[in-house]
Amino acid sequence: MSESISETARRILDCSIRGQAWPAALVARLIEESASEEGSHALFRILAEGLADQFEPRLVDAYAALFSEVIASALPDLSAAELLARFQRVRRPRPIEGNPRAVYVLSRVTLGADVAITSRVLDAAKRRFPAARIVLVGGEKSWQLFAGDPRIEHLPVVYRRGTLRERLAVCPRIEERASIVIDPDSRLTQLGLVPVCPEESYYFFESRAYGADGEESLGALTRRWIAETFGVPDARAWIAPASPPASAADVAVSLGVGENPAKGLPPEFEERLLGALAGRGLNIIVDSGPGGDEQERVRRAIGARQDRIRMFQGSFAAFAAIIARSRLYVGYDSAGQHAAAACGVPLVTIFAGAPCPRFAERWRPTGPGPIEVIQAGNCDPEQVLDQALGGAVDRLLRPC
Repeated sequence: MSESISETARRILDCSIRGQAWPAALVARLIEESASEEGSHALFRILAEGLADQFEPRLVDAYAALFSEVIASALPDLSAAELLARFQRVRRPRPIEGNPRAVYVLSRVTLGADVAITSRVLDAAKRRFPAARIVLVGGEKSWQLFAGDPRIEHLPVVYRRGTLRERLAVCPRIEERASIVIDPDSRLTQLGLVPVCPEESYYFFESRAYGADGEESLGALTRRWIAETFGVPDARAWIAPASPPASAADVAVSLGVGENPAKGLPPEFEERLLGALAGRGLNIIVDSGPGGDEQERVRRAIGARQDRIRMFQGSFAAFAAIIARSRLYVGYDSAGQHAAAACGVPLVTIFAGAPCPRFAERWRPTGPGPIEVIQAGNCDPEQVLDQALGGAVDRLLRPC
């Protein structure tokens, strides 16, 4: 029996991690299958994420070499060699010169990354270019996080998680005169590989290798890159939802895992966590997530404790507004932790499914308020519960 396309993708990933050349026949098969749903899953969920989430410079090189070839196969007007050569040029930071009339900032697509990384770029753009138009390029959910700021305009671009061609087709082309494009390693450009504007107008934060082997978070690395590029030394993360006044809560909780079940802990842990918070006399609001299985999981975790626990159903931007008004945030490694960090809200975040230690280092939240990160790893859920409740939660809620 011939191997599945997912197995082929894992073989290429294994070759890359071991530093070996991948067989050309495997890449040819991957390209051939990229138009199918299974082939697209293998290409992006196994290979792209497998190479990028390690945050190792040599694997970034492997990603660029492999995906230059893959992208060129789908877009015949592009050359794999030229795409790779361009990537090697644009990944080197350089200072922005002059005063553009418009600054286009590409969304990272995922909401947590848009708070932790993209919002800092927007902050620097507003401060460095007070007379310029600042335009966020991305989806509606990302735009909602900043819609309350009149300086931020929106260019709608919806990233589709489909086949290779469907994903490439959404990449915009921005050729407005006297404008620049800031790419914080966006999925819209397939992490900087697909040209979106003239090269001289393009500034790329290559977040997976920047900082090399250091232990800084992506928030700290973004701030450092911005200082190099914009000359703004203290860019901050922020949100400005244009939502009605949010409900108040003592604790905002998100049990969301961003479509990655490995980031969560068993349902019994979630039920006991909410029960223990309610048992402390706290009023709690739990995000329902996008619905479906996640919403049902939240319902089961809340159980019969509706007197203290309410489930929120709405946009993430509206839930972020609730987080901003809460005394404490508790959740897994997901967008909520970055919203809490940006707002200076004390937070407890649980990392349960990081593919490697550096992933957890890079994605830990960074902000002005107290932050407790619990590395669950292979720990017993009971031990994690003790750390979260007996240590972090009680410590952060203790009156000063």
